[in-house]
Amino acid sequence: MGIREKLLDFKRRLSDRKMYSIVIVIIAAVSIFGIYQYKHAANLRQELDNQYNRAFYDMVGYVQNVETLLAKSLITATPVRTATTLQEAWRQSNLAQTNLGQLPVSQPVLANTSKFLIQVGDLSNTLNNQNIRGKPLSSAQYKTVEQLYNYSVSLGKSLGNLQNQLADGRLRWGELADKGTSLFKKTSANISMKQIQDIDKTFQNYPTLIYDGPFSDHMTSAELKGLTGNEMSQEQAKKSVIEFIGQDRIKDILDAGKNDTGTMKTYSYSVSLKNTPEDRKINIGVTQKGGHVYWMLYNRPVTAKKLEMDQAKKKGLEFLESKGYKNMGDTYYLTEDNTATINYAYKQQNVVVYPDLIKLKIALDTGEITGFEAKAYISAHTGRNIPKPAISLEEAKKKINSRMKILSSGLAIIPTNHKTEIFCYEFKGKLNDKDFIVYINAETGEEEDILMIVNTPNGILTM
Repeated sequence: MGIREKLLDFKRRLSDRKMYSIVIVIIAAVSIFGIYQYKHAANLRQELDNQYNRAFYDMVGYVQNVETLLAKSLITATPVRTATTLQEAWRQSNLAQTNLGQLPVSQPVLANTSKFLIQVGDLSNTLNNQNIRGKPLSSAQYKTVEQLYNYSVSLGKSLGNLQNQLADGRLRWGELADKGTSLFKKTSANISMKQIQDIDKTFQNYPTLIYDGPFSDHMTSAELKGLTGNEMSQEQAKKSVIEFIGQDRIKDILDAGKNDTGTMKTYSYSVSLKNTPEDRKINIGVTQKGGHVYWMLYNRPVTAKKLEMDQAKKKGLEFLESKGYKNMGDTYYLTEDNTATINYAYKQQNVVVYPDLIKLKIALDTGEITGFEAKAYISAHTGRNIPKPAISLEEAKKKINSRMKILSSGLAIIPTNHKTEIFCYEFKGKLNDKDFIVYINAETGEEEDILMIVNTPNGILTM
């Protein structure tokens, strides 16, 4: 082969190698771009799914609120209280409707559920305006509200089933348009009612319903009535930690910083215990003023349940008594992972003072106190000048809806969202197999508040 042919052959091979390299580079670039696009699309799908999930879970919450408010409206005895309850039901139903419209489900699937929510809002708004004028519900209107309540229960169950399927991954939003039809159509309202023409109004967030005991999440007073004593250094406040936990149990106490924000400033500590694994520490917070124990948490495993709830309640009362908290009484509780969370309220002259609340976590294996929270108590506790009721118990009973069967009664002080307190008669009773607490003002006879009691496998709650 001549020199010319050899040069041409070398050129061809070089060209082949270049082309091969170019092809490899192109394939690699396309693959990388494809992977990027796939991941980007997956991220977008996940983000969209998260938005759908948020809208759905918000809607479920609003529907649950509607159910509770409709139940409360059935037991109110005064037009003013009925108006307040129905006004909230109207706004909650509109919030549910707004979130329902954000779900990727075709309109025919949503039609009956949407109609139901609109009718709840329409009826609630109409009756609210009627009650504001002092006119109570008629028997026919009462039956209509009762019917809507039953529909809301049905809808809540259907949404609960769907929520479980979504949580378990058995159903995805892409499939909901097909599978959701029969589910959403289970709840339909056949009540003839003029619908709201304009539901695109400005909605406001209302106070969340109370789930862990009467008035446990009430607004604390700007004046911290129970925050007594002098300002302390972190070393001085450490004495409160020793007294609270017990010197004989403590191996070491470490300063864990301080919180200077808000009205209740605190010091934090980490406590190591004797004869206890190093990773099991007690974390505790003490107020800078007065050295009051604000909170305490001891995260230890509780593997067995040996105590009944009555025994746990007694253990809690004995603990509070030993720490100087006198005249406390248990109210409502929850159990989870062999631990009970129990609310205790202060009592003065046999009057339950709900603003003065302490929460305890009690291990059900030994009765040990593993959690303590006294925010409400420190905020509100003081001696009250409790007046003599201006109306008698029998007069207050007459203010209760005649449909409710009264099971017990007593006196109580309850907080308001306006940082005030109301002296009331507290009536516990039943209506339509539902348990309620109704508060009648002991000085004016007005119906002040209604709570619905919910018995769950884990405890007794109020809403």
